[in-house]
Amino acid sequence: MKQYVYNFSEGNKQMRNLLGGKGANLAEMTQIGLPVPPGFTITTEACNQYFGDNNSINETIREQIDKAVVQLESLVNKQFDGSPCLLVSVRSGAVFSMPGMMDTILNLGLNDESVEIMGESTQSMCFALDCYRRFIQMYGSVVLEIPMYHFESLLEDCKEKYQLKSDQELQEGHLTELIKNYKKIVLKETGSEFEQSPKNQLYAAIEAVFRSWNNERAKIYRQLNNIPDEVGTAVNVQMMVFGNMGDSSGTGVVFTRNPSSGEKVLFGEFLMNAQGEDVVAGIRTPKPVGELEQIDKAAYDQLVNSAELLETHYSDMQDIEFTIETGSFYILQTRNGKRSAAAAIKIAIDFVEAGILDQEGAVAQLDLSQIDQLLHPVFDHDKLQAADVLATGLPASPGAATGQIFFDARSAEKANSEGLEVLLVRMETSPEDIQGMISSRGILTARGGMTSHAAVVARGMGKCCVSGCSALEINESARTVRIGDQVLKEGDYLSIDGSTGKVYLDKIETISTNLNADFTKIMSWADTLSRLTVLANADTPHDAQKSIEFGARGIGLCRTEHMFFDGNRIMDIREMIMAKTDTGRKAALAKLYPYQKEDFKGIFKAMRTLPVNIRLLDPPLHEFLPKSKTEMQEMADVLSLTYSEIEKVAEELTEVNPMMGLRGCRLGLTYPEIYEMQSRAIITAALEVQAEYEFTPTPEIMIPLVGNEVELSELRVLVADVISALDPEKKLGNVKIGTMIEVPRACMVAEKIAHHADYFSFGTNDLTQMALGYSRDDAGTFIRKYKERKVLEADPFQKIDREGVGELVRMAIDKGKKQVPGLKVGVCGEHGGDADSVAFFNTLDIDYVSCSPFRIPTARLAAAQAALSQKALDSSKI
Repeated sequence: MKQYVYNFSEGNKQMRNLLGGKGANLAEMTQIGLPVPPGFTITTEACNQYFGDNNSINETIREQIDKAVVQLESLVNKQFDGSPCLLVSVRSGAVFSMPGMMDTILNLGLNDESVEIMGESTQSMCFALDCYRRFIQMYGSVVLEIPMYHFESLLEDCKEKYQLKSDQELQEGHLTELIKNYKKIVLKETGSEFEQSPKNQLYAAIEAVFRSWNNERAKIYRQLNNIPDEVGTAVNVQMMVFGNMGDSSGTGVVFTRNPSSGEKVLFGEFLMNAQGEDVVAGIRTPKPVGELEQIDKAAYDQLVNSAELLETHYSDMQDIEFTIETGSFYILQTRNGKRSAAAAIKIAIDFVEAGILDQEGAVAQLDLSQIDQLLHPVFDHDKLQAADVLATGLPASPGAATGQIFFDARSAEKANSEGLEVLLVRMETSPEDIQGMISSRGILTARGGMTSHAAVVARGMGKCCVSGCSALEINESARTVRIGDQVLKEGDYLSIDGSTGKVYLDKIETISTNLNADFTKIMSWADTLSRLTVLANADTPHDAQKSIEFGARGIGLCRTEHMFFDGNRIMDIREMIMAKTDTGRKAALAKLYPYQKEDFKGIFKAMRTLPVNIRLLDPPLHEFLPKSKTEMQEMADVLSLTYSEIEKVAEELTEVNPMMGLRGCRLGLTYPEIYEMQSRAIITAALEVQAEYEFTPTPEIMIPLVGNEVELSELRVLVADVISALDPEKKLGNVKIGTMIEVPRACMVAEKIAHHADYFSFGTNDLTQMALGYSRDDAGTFIRKYKERKVLEADPFQKIDREGVGELVRMAIDKGKKQVPGLKVGVCGEHGGDADSVAFFNTLDIDYVSCSPFRIPTARLAAAQAALSQKALDSSKI
């Protein structure tokens, strides 16, 4: 019989896919002797079985749950429906961490009878009633799906009625009244009395947690983080321990290192006389974890020792939840802690220096999705000096953000869709705010600490966040916020600094950050481990210099057409297009030549001896012509032509499908003078740089859109003749002439094309368009729906289509290298910056990938991790 339920003592951390992350870690901590409240895990397979059985738990699973409950009762000497009473928490536990996205129920097992038993056994009826109040509210919201505001409004009414400032002031009479009113809400909203059977409560809670796998916020989070829908969630049922049993009890969340900076210091918060949700929900302002040493040194010492043990055991920074029940210390959860990219790099380096990890382990541990955080902007220092500091909160997630304030997720999402810069301002965030957080440049909350929902989710997203800014007085109905004497309305600008916690009035200009020595060190490790070299797609000297800063080892794609759109250049190329004779075209091209040459010189100077792969003109000529009547008339005036002449040429050049029209090599064969001019500019620029500086540039010339070997053969001769004429002594060495493989036919006849190419560079953007028949410009209208309906797993323009386009690439490489074994091969489409695509390219006989400058750090790390994964796979086969 398949096992669907495991006691914590039966599992371990290797069973993550079955027990989920939380369940596997609870089992592992139990195995290594840490004080974990006992319980059991219902597996992810049970979750999938539940959905497969029309949302019902079958008899086999029920029998195993019932058996696990009996075993738990025996282990802790408490009764699930008796005295002393056993209460449990029911929590989700997916394979991948999804903080706050699914549902939890605490204090399950309480009813009208057991609350009396609990009050007597703890000698605190007030405590027992408070637990019951919390349970009804949570069960009502999660299981019965009663909107939370029904319960919250009753709680606020009660506090207002009795002039209470906080939940902690609720006394026995207040709680009895609240429970009575809560039950009325349950009866009114569901038509039934509140469930009194602990067993029925348990099954209803388990089903609710299973269902929460498919709630809207969980689906959005999975989509955002590329988590498969099919894996399901495990459910953890665990004996309750109580942090709200008086001043000798408490609860907290702690990271074993600072998640923003990576500093080796316990970083977290706690509350005495509280339950766990009080800390993360931001309802009360918690205290820094260091203060626990003065309140309960024994518990603090246990926390420090446990943190050290867990960090070493998992070889990673840990995020730990703990509870103190009347002086007894318990760990409720551990998981790899979310951190900023800068902290991740520092921690990885520190772990290597401490001998916890080797360089391979450090590189493998880094989260690829976070690397672009290193490129996040900071405020311009000079502009910051003149800015007004309105308030200071907690620096919850680093970076700088400026935007127009919006007070709820829906407004933020709408504003973002309209192109506005959005700053989400909330009393505190909850999982329902996920779409608004995605739509925002930064998040500012009035409540909550450094481990609140806003802080944890923002750090995971790489969003700037300031939390716990108590100076904020938010009036959601009026859509205003008061900060001191300043009253701001929705749409006004604020700026926040997630590294200092400061909140500024108005809009402040931001600048890019500088990459530090830690980044340089770990990237050097990554490069050493990689098989693939990472190059840049860069079209200007500025982009080339930025690429060098990010660690590119050359330029894999320089698009020459991008050089024609600046200043007067556009008019010169338009003059070339309008020319009626070869002589006229050459005269116009002569005006463009100096621009091209100077741009190439700037790029060569930036890249020095590194290869610079320059693609000759690719787009159709009509792209350079004006579209509006006003622009056409302006062009006519500048070129001393009539409007009708311009209009006629524009009509003649307009193509039904320009993607497959007169462009690329077809353009070069039709107007060879264009490629002659560009080749001359490239070689002359390289020779001049060589003469002026003490290094030799490495130009490579790429002919685009070849699908026929004759196209490449003829254009290669044209380019080679220019090179021979300008550099007869071969001062530049053998300048490589290659082609961009982006037409499916080129893949089919790659062995013929390889005869005339020094290298292949796959333009996977256009190859995807032609292979799938999807237009990049129009595919957005259906790609999202295709993904929702599982027609596609991912957008093929973001992640390479392995089965289709990927097989074309594989075929072309095999055919090309069979004919020319030393053929150099690379990828210059934007897939070169996508981690999943890089992992695929690593399995092929490819030398390099190329991507836009700001994707280079991610691509370098992805290449290293792909090499390590392949190494591990090869080792497992031996």
